[in-house]
Amino acid sequence: MAGGGAIGVLGGTFDPVHLAHLRLAEEAAEAFDLEQVHLVVSAEPPHRGTPSATAEQRLAMVKAAVAGNPKLVADDRELRRPAPSYTIDTLESLRAEFGAARPIALILGADAFVLLQTWRRWLDLFGHAHIIVAHRPGWEAAHWRETMGPALRSQFDSRLTQDRGRLVNSPAGAIAALPITQLDISASAIRALLAADRSPRYLLPESVLGYIDRHDLYKEPDAR
Repeated sequence: MAGGGAIGVLGGTFDPVHLAHLRLAEEAAEAFDLEQVHLVVSAEPPHRGTPSATAEQRLAMVKAAVAGNPKLVADDRELRRPAPSYTIDTLESLRAEFGAARPIALILGADAFVLLQTWRRWLDLFGHAHIIVAHRPGWEAAHWRETMGPALRSQFDSRLTQDRGRLVNSPAGAIAALPITQLDISASAIRALLAADRSPRYLLPESVLGYIDRHDLYKEPDAR
């Protein structure tokens, strides 16, 4: 367990984990003084298709990717629960582990955040965590509000803060935007390269590419 600082949470299928995931986690940790960022591997995410690699393989790739970086943690808590993977359950689990006073920040890409109203018990998320909204290629911050539903827009307007210190001095409830290095990398594009017998080198860590090679992953086109 970490020593008492703010905890970041970045969930995903990580099928496979790549440099855009890792850079987002690193930049969020630095910008908001997060002690750790937990990369939470989803078992069966309700908003996406069935992952190509198994849960155990995806967890192993995340472990390989974060090895040597004490700020990043491969987190298997969703794999230890019956599927599907709901973020509210993950945040409740983290609250139970780290306590009510510990700052927790859920890290989302802008494309995921604007659909937050479709998530299970979405309003309850704010009672358990802050939300860091990361800029994504093709998702200009000026257009976020117009893409949201009215209920989410109301929460966004009332909770948005420019005070980054608020995320490490209070346990939950704020929204903050995070401009990040724009790496237009997707797991689906990496899988397509591998299925076409082309190299995805420099899009993901060498340790992850080595794992993929050893286990003959992503040799077939996506069936999703």
